[in-house]
Amino acid sequence: MKYINKCLTIERVKVQDIAKKFGTPIYCYSYEQLKENIKNFKKRFNSFSPLVCFAVKSNTNISLIREIKKFGLGADVVSVGELMIALKAGIDPKKIVFSGVGKTSSEINYAIDKKILLINAESKSEIKEIERIAKFKKKIISIGIRLNPNTDAKTLKQISTGKKENKFGVDEKTFFDLVNYCSFSKSINLKCLSVHIGSQILDHEPYEKMLKVIDRIIKKSNYQFEFIDLGGGMGISYDNNNKKLNYQKYNIAIKKFLKNHKSRIIFEPGRSIVGNVGSLISKVIYIKENNKKDFIILDVAMNDLMRPALYGANHRTLPSIKKNQISKKVYEFVGPICESTDKFTTLKKFQKLKEKDFVVMCDVGAYGMSLSSNYNVRPKAIEILIKGSKIYVIKKRQKLTDLI
Repeated sequence: MKYINKCLTIERVKVQDIAKKFGTPIYCYSYEQLKENIKNFKKRFNSFSPLVCFAVKSNTNISLIREIKKFGLGADVVSVGELMIALKAGIDPKKIVFSGVGKTSSEINYAIDKKILLINAESKSEIKEIERIAKFKKKIISIGIRLNPNTDAKTLKQISTGKKENKFGVDEKTFFDLVNYCSFSKSINLKCLSVHIGSQILDHEPYEKMLKVIDRIIKKSNYQFEFIDLGGGMGISYDNNNKKLNYQKYNIAIKKFLKNHKSRIIFEPGRSIVGNVGSLISKVIYIKENNKKDFIILDVAMNDLMRPALYGANHRTLPSIKKNQISKKVYEFVGPICESTDKFTTLKKFQKLKEKDFVVMCDVGAYGMSLSSNYNVRPKAIEILIKGSKIYVIKKRQKLTDLI
């Protein structure tokens, strides 16, 4: 996304033209950016050829997942709905990993019937339930055990998943007990040690600490795991501060780890694949003047983009057409929902805006549309995919008549 002749464009299409043609709000995805992200991710780790399973929770649009599948990626799913979407998108079941702390019996049943690669279990109760269903079906089921490595990911507390106080995974003692339990089971084939320490991680050091914990625990368990699932969590830059994860150092740490362990690495990236692929176009409904600041009231709201209200996340906001006039007032960008948390960002020295102008929120491809809701009985936005100068509608705008 860049300005060409002062017009913000996504690939070769002007934002202004998109907004006028389809109305707002609009989720737009760039195919070229998606392609580049996947290519770069694979390149960073090509020396040991990991299995890359896209984290479907980050973006559940089936058309986008079909595009991702064409690059050979698998899927990491956390519900039967996500599993169904991944399968319908054409993802090979032998490239699908089912994660999550609360899989129901019917979800486990479905996953077993579809012959997916792994069910990553997170408790003894879950393993027993998998075992019970496997016995009934007279099958041997491949599973992983998710370890909680008690590693601080140095990220937001709301998206930290690898510390001992988090609900995810099992502690070291329980892990050894479960490895022992599985070794005596005739219905379970323990193939994987799984970890995932958090999301939006921009520091390689927590990953290095995590690998040291895994290394020690594998040696102590004296068990040969076919797969080591390192999860995802790789962050992206949301605010142009240029802080980026050092993939080279992470890669070096993994290669050092693999010298001692003959296992295949699994990654579950979501944000790093689709985060900067998506943009959200909206229109200024009203400008509400105030003594200290002006409220820029948009037609996009927290039901469309929940991240700022949920995590205090900040997304770069850009005008669709560049002008020289700068506002003397502070702008607070807000939505029309009846909640004080329905606000996106507060900016000084922003370009002077008028009512009916279009603005774009950047980097919304991950956890944007997938976290959206119908709060205040608001229809979900249209989603489009842009390839060069072509536009494809990949999800129609919801109609009020379908909601009511």
